[in-house]
Amino acid sequence: MNDKSKWYWHLLRWGLIALAGLITLAAVLITEEDWRGKHDWSAYRQAAEARGEHLDLTWVVPPAVPDDRNFFATPALATALRAERQKSNSNATPVVNQLDLDLWRGDSSLWPTNGNWQMRTLTDLKSWQNYFRGYSQSPAGRTNGFPFSPEPQTPAADVLLALNLFDPAIAELHQASQRPQARLPMAYEQGLEDIGNLLPWLAIEKRWMQVIELRTLAELQAGRSQPALDDEKLSLHLADTLRDQPFLISHLVRLAMMSLALQSVYEGIAAHQWNDAQLAGLDASLASEDFLGDFQRAMRGERTCGVYYYETMRLTRQVKLELGTTGNELVVTNSLFWTPSAFFYQNELAAARMYDQFILPLADPAKHTISLPRYRAGQDDFQRATNHFSPYSVLSAMTFPSVAKSIQKFALTQAHVDFARLACALERYRLVHGDYPENLEAITPQFIATLPPDIIDGQPLHYRRTSEGGYILYSVGWNETDDGGTTILTKAGRIDPEKGDWVWQLPPK
Repeated sequence: MNDKSKWYWHLLRWGLIALAGLITLAAVLITEEDWRGKHDWSAYRQAAEARGEHLDLTWVVPPAVPDDRNFFATPALATALRAERQKSNSNATPVVNQLDLDLWRGDSSLWPTNGNWQMRTLTDLKSWQNYFRGYSQSPAGRTNGFPFSPEPQTPAADVLLALNLFDPAIAELHQASQRPQARLPMAYEQGLEDIGNLLPWLAIEKRWMQVIELRTLAELQAGRSQPALDDEKLSLHLADTLRDQPFLISHLVRLAMMSLALQSVYEGIAAHQWNDAQLAGLDASLASEDFLGDFQRAMRGERTCGVYYYETMRLTRQVKLELGTTGNELVVTNSLFWTPSAFFYQNELAAARMYDQFILPLADPAKHTISLPRYRAGQDDFQRATNHFSPYSVLSAMTFPSVAKSIQKFALTQAHVDFARLACALERYRLVHGDYPENLEAITPQFIATLPPDIIDGQPLHYRRTSEGGYILYSVGWNETDDGGTTILTKAGRIDPEKGDWVWQLPPK
């Protein structure tokens, strides 16, 4: 063997030795990092459980409910879910859904909308009357339309006649609402893995709410306040069937449903349609709502489901991406075979600490307030902590903005419920005294036990009578500034929740 060959084989030998050394060093470092990640996560978990937190998925799974006590276990509701799930499956046997409460038919540009109490507008039933009659007399509506009279009646009468189509379904929902508990038929033990089976329910319930709210508004304008109250309580019950869900998306849909339900409360008060007993009943229903407590429940559920999700990825070394919204679409599986365990442990740790340090402290249910200074400081702190990319915090960095911002939706809805309760008490005062009081203190304790504070700063809510014979009631809102009860609109013409005050004011006479 010549010198050149010897030099080549020596170089190759030492190169292989060096490579083996690097591989060994990398293996040692990865093993040490995996051990450190596991140790850090275990230490955090023990400390969290010692202070009363629970990170095991079994703690967020709603308890089992006997079918005869479960709202969602009634035959009609079970059939409704099966029909909704099969919409995206062309090979499935069609299921007749008796609870398919679909208002929206024909040309979408002709679809009317309800009023918006935040903008002091009432529902124009004339537009609904025109929509129902127009569609039902169109070629498509002759086979898929709504009941209508030969000659137009009052808008309220024609709307109620059209909605007679849904009377059996709404009666079924009223009957189901007598069951005291609500547990969805889904695999909670799979955490976020089974979220696709939740989404159809959320769509169904929101459609139910839209129909029931329209009927409630029509009943109020027809002077049928007791049937309206019964339907309004059904709307509130539908929203509450999602209260115990451990998923943030469920709570966000529930917040939207509550906003719909408050329109009927507002319009009934504006038209002086509710009597004293009915107002007291509405207040009792609204008083049970605790959206700040729900925020913490939702955040703990999201945290625990997230931990379970990371653990599943670590154990299977796979991540599944569901392409769709109903749970029946394509599922893509990506391999994480070469990903070190430290990645999963440290991301679990970063996510859990995110909830502890930045998310859960935002709401104080006991004081009925949120902390905007903490929210803004938390955003700044979190931004500084994630300025430099780290694979150990990439997952929490992706979720923090949307999760943290959700506190605004919970706070806004709780403020709206507080307004509605005070409005019920103010209307009860007016029924007795003939006018609204000079100050809120006059309605306690006869018409409301205690006055809720401004959810933003803990101070008394602002109230004054107006020259229109009504009043304005408001919170200082997200900007923490008293703008005198002024609301600000976005470029799209909607109320901007981040500017101006959060306001409840009766419509102009």
